[in-house]
Amino acid sequence: MTPTRISIILFKDFELLDVFGPAEFFSHVENLGVEFLSPDGQPIASSQGVEIIPDGSYSQISGDVLMVPGGLGTRSLATDTHFLQELRKLAHSTTLTLSVCTGSALLAAAGLLDGYRATSNKQAFNWARSHGTTVDWAHKARWVHDRDIWTSSGIAAGMDMAAAFVAHYFGENTADNIAQKMELRISKDPDSDPFAV
Repeated sequence: MTPTRISIILFKDFELLDVFGPAEFFSHVENLGVEFLSPDGQPIASSQGVEIIPDGSYSQISGDVLMVPGGLGTRSLATDTHFLQELRKLAHSTTLTLSVCTGSALLAAAGLLDGYRATSNKQAFNWARSHGTTVDWAHKARWVHDRDIWTSSGIAAGMDMAAAFVAHYFGENTADNIAQKMELRISKDPDSDPFAV
């Protein structure tokens, strides 16, 4: 299956680069769309104070890939039962799920990573790990691809995961050409995160 549309969910105090680093990479792939969704379809601000006008609400999801960013907003959402229920619904409506940074903690808290190998932001790794005791957490990984779920380490690692995702589904030449266009040096080793200490 070749992905056709990535639905990126936004929430209060999401991390800006978690969203727009991968979104920039995906936007260069022919026939791959990107949409941004907020809980109610209203503008929503990142933790940096940048307000984003979304394409619609969570209930209007139209992608076959769900992407969940991280950020300070994940701290309260990881115990928000209504949000976690909504997240499960969104994930089950798509074929593939991606997370960046502490977005994996939300997936874990929703039970979506049970039995999966995954990673997260190294500075918040123990916190993320506390939300998924049946997850095989990979501390040294830059990103992890396990079946239908992709997770990445912190913030900028999302662009490495995005490049790997594009290489996997659209070809390595496509990913390399996009990285060249973006003047981006990507890490191609998923098991080596220089920030893992």
